Amino acid sequence: MYMILVGGGNVGVQLARRLLMVGNEVLLLEKDVPNAGRLARLLGEENVMLGDGCEMLVQRRAGFGRADVVIAVTGEDEDNLVVCQMAKYVWHVDRVLARVNDPDHEKLFLQVGIDNTVSATGIIYSLLEQQVMPDSLLPVGALARGNVEVVETKLTARSPVVGKRVRDLPMPGQTNIVWLLRHEHGQMVEGDTILEAGDTVVALVPRDGAEQLRTLFGNR
Repeated sequence: MYMILVGGGNVGVQLARRLLMVGNEVLLLEKDVPNAGRLARLLGEENVMLGDGCEMLVQRRAGFGRADVVIAVTGEDEDNLVVCQMAKYVWHVDRVLARVNDPDHEKLFLQVGIDNTVSATGIIYSLLEQQVMPDSLLPVGALARGNVEVVETKLTARSPVVGKRVRDLPMPGQTNIVWLLRHEHGQMVEGDTILEAGDTVVALVPRDGAEQLRTLFGNR
């Protein structure tokens, strides 16, 4: 698999190293001359290219047209947005992923069609929220190009769904509880499954139904 990474900071370097270790063809684009030279010595000259990943000519030389994946991990959200837009709409790359440094910018990425984003701040906040507020509904992944969220919550005694059968819950359309962890044992969920306090529940919910599901579980 041919993967292009734009941005030679710590995130880009560590990601490139891991991707190379599992046998991928990787090219890391870095526009700073001294840093590009250092990365070439670290990762191998064939895996590093000097150039601005936002420029079309650089993208052409890097082989965006044959890339399976393009990942923008610079420290500037504006650059990451430009890279991903061009990769998706100019070069028609199937898989495009953007690092979002400011979580407030995630909506902007979604508005222009870049639905695969990663926010380190958002991840850390979610982990903290899980420790401080164990009954919160946490996003743990995305499917269908970001249109479906994979969410998790640990039910407490105050949750309004405790003691109810799954089939009786007024969940948003196309929402499914697919798995739960009870007393350290995982189990599939059926319509007659009765939810208990202490259950960790995993559900699939359309993005526009997540807020309704939070209300149902008592997370709002």
